[in-house]
Amino acid sequence: MRKALVLVTAAVLGLGLVAVGQRAPKYVVGSDINWAPFEWASAKGQYLGFDLDVMRAIAVLEGFEIEIVDMPFDSIIPAVVAGKVDIGASGFTITAERGEVVTFSQPYWKSDQAVVVRVGSGLTKEKALEAGRKVGAQRGTTGALWIEDNLVPQGVVLVEYETYPEAVLDLLAGRLDAVVQDVDPSKMAVAQYPGKLEIAGLIETGEEFGFLVALGDPKGILPKIHAGIAKLKESGAWDLLIEAYFGPSLAKIEAAWEKCISILLGEKNPLKYAQALLAEVKK
Repeated sequence: MRKALVLVTAAVLGLGLVAVGQRAPKYVVGSDINWAPFEWASAKGQYLGFDLDVMRAIAVLEGFEIEIVDMPFDSIIPAVVAGKVDIGASGFTITAERGEVVTFSQPYWKSDQAVVVRVGSGLTKEKALEAGRKVGAQRGTTGALWIEDNLVPQGVVLVEYETYPEAVLDLLAGRLDAVVQDVDPSKMAVAQYPGKLEIAGLIETGEEFGFLVALGDPKGILPKIHAGIAKLKESGAWDLLIEAYFGPSLAKIEAAWEKCISILLGEKNPLKYAQALLAEVKK
């Protein structure tokens, strides 16, 4: 069931006037703010994560504004198609089916799926995915699609959730045998519940993530995204953001982000921001 698009806490970046009498374009970014380390809301309700900081940095570098909107994952593509959202930034795997209704950026991330189980369950990857097992995934994701295509015909019960954290909680409660989701968020889930969850094995799907816009990119957004990514990589900020977001605990990242984000939003310096963020999470 789709939820209505609701503007919650919007993160807006402004570069002021591009030319006399002309404002920088503003794009609405749709994201499911519940999937660390790519995007999540801090304890104070602030939106952070690798995808979101990349979007903010690109906006700074390419001279446009963004408004980040929190919405259910399976509502983002329909919202882009309907023109309610300009950019989808939520760890979207590039697929041919999705490519029929939206246009993707160049790939920016590679991923496989992980099988998460409870510590002490005695389940290997193979046993966790046997007939009769209950396996959870977020609705509309490639993890759910993989289970539906490959496991449901073999007798596995797919249980779908609006968010992956809900699936993880049901796994912890013993209502699921396993959860299948992308590797990096799975690692973060395991770190959040030390001694309670573990990764039983990987499913090599060879997925690639991309940002997405309306079919055919009528607003000409993708060249700006590609140029921004190239600048982040050339400066070294891209690798620094990866190191800062993938590995440290959520608590450390949140504290560092809160201390450093003004460098990006105020000083509009992505490299200095990435350097400061990494230095903070390493303290």
